[in-house]
Amino acid sequence: MITVRKADERGATRLSWLDSKHSFSFADYHDPAHMGFRALRVINDDKVAPAAGFGMHGHRDMEILTYVLSGALKHRDSMGNGEVIRPGDVQVMSAGTGIMHSEINPSRDEPVHLLQIWMLPKAAGLAPRYEQKAYSEEERRGRFRLVGSPDGREGSVVIHQDLALHAAILGAGETATLSLAPGRHAWLQVATGQASVNGIALAEGDGAAVTGETLLTVAGGKAGGEVLAFDLA
Repeated sequence: MITVRKADERGATRLSWLDSKHSFSFADYHDPAHMGFRALRVINDDKVAPAAGFGMHGHRDMEILTYVLSGALKHRDSMGNGEVIRPGDVQVMSAGTGIMHSEINPSRDEPVHLLQIWMLPKAAGLAPRYEQKAYSEEERRGRFRLVGSPDGREGSVVIHQDLALHAAILGAGETATLSLAPGRHAWLQVATGQASVNGIALAEGDGAAVTGETLLTVAGGKAGGEVLAFDLA
């Protein structure tokens, strides 16, 4: 079964510096029908104005992943990390027992477009950690590239949860497949462009909850699309 979460039905936060769309309940947007999916708790599609962003604030007991689609984002945290996240980078922060961080658009004239994703950790009270890796467009072109996993296999970042995160960039009509073990679930998020999953059309910003399927065939739409796929317990 595949259930589509339409982009234009998401919650929204609009500020002078932020245009954010929420696939699941977040902050002032509360929808009991969309509180998350399996270990996924938040998928925010954020557009941040130049020289603006999220000032220093704290988190606990959450796996927080940032995936930049265009522009750049400057990260700082209480562990002493200071990095710039660009398209193709995957940043994961395990908040664990507590961490403070900020995410700021360092550009004076270019907005930044990103997905911020929160996942429930496998256990509370884990030690905070930070990891960031770059995955070239070539690695993701025409196929699903593993970018996040519990054990860091195949060069993926470590996520403290029983899930595997794959990223693909698909041209028009180009297909990539993802196998799911019996009893597993999946969430697909169309980050940019258009795509389809098992023949079901998805627009930019659409998500799809998948249950009871063992093979996903994902195809790029007319202009192609960039897709994230979560393989979940």
